[in-house]
Amino acid sequence: MEFPEVRVAPPPAPLSRQKRLLRAAWRCVRAAAIIYLVILLVAMFFEERLIFFPSRTPREQWDLPGVERAKFAAVDGTRLHGWYFSHPKPRACVLFACGNAGNISYRAERFQRLCDVHRLALLAFDYRGYGLSEGQPNEAGILLDARAARNWLAERAGVSEGEIVLMGESLGGGVMVDLASRDGARGLILERTFTSLPDVAAYFYPLLPVRMLMRNRLDSLAKIADYRGPLVHCHGDVDEIIPFEMGRRLFAAANDPKRFVALSGVGHNDPLPDEWDAAIYEFVRSLQ
Repeated sequence: MEFPEVRVAPPPAPLSRQKRLLRAAWRCVRAAAIIYLVILLVAMFFEERLIFFPSRTPREQWDLPGVERAKFAAVDGTRLHGWYFSHPKPRACVLFACGNAGNISYRAERFQRLCDVHRLALLAFDYRGYGLSEGQPNEAGILLDARAARNWLAERAGVSEGEIVLMGESLGGGVMVDLASRDGARGLILERTFTSLPDVAAYFYPLLPVRMLMRNRLDSLAKIADYRGPLVHCHGDVDEIIPFEMGRRLFAAANDPKRFVALSGVGHNDPLPDEWDAAIYEFVRSLQ
């Protein structure tokens, strides 16, 4: 019995060292590209969660002695909540926009001090998704919230919207710049705020094309020149969240009259020094 001849193919020639290195490099590049793409997609999908850090619960309580609970709605129907601090003889009516974390209850002592020291009638409000305000935060929504809050304050205090002083910290600075640039204000007070949200994101994520892809922008640098009222602006020179140079760039783009207060040794979340209290006092007095 004869068996067919079986021919065994010769083994492939071994790859050269150069080709092996090239293949290994290509696998590394491909893996890195996939990881980069995944990170980019996650950042885009969760953009709002990377910007806004709301808290629904109060630090202590929602009812403060002598403080009125403000309830109003944005034009899209979102119901909002705030605190109104009245004053029998206010030197100014102030609308305060908070930063991106917590809610207004985290700043209760600050609001009370502003009103007592500077004789202010003040409304502090929570953006949608913060505190007792309904909804979920995004750029378009929080700008609607600020307009609704200003309208409520004007009616409650018996003044025109143009007579209200706008004050914003960090994220709230971007909100107040938008409001002031579109409609004007009696005065604008900015605390440790940014040129734009993409600029802040680029500072933290320099390898991602955030300036091209971000939906939420709050581009204060492009807007602030449209505001032609008085401005006072502070920024800490060791701010680790929003670089000091970013605050200086925003201030440089603003019109006169304006004043910049550089806070020596102050970080983004550090307590504001008495120097800034004195600057606010002088600013409010100059508006009368």
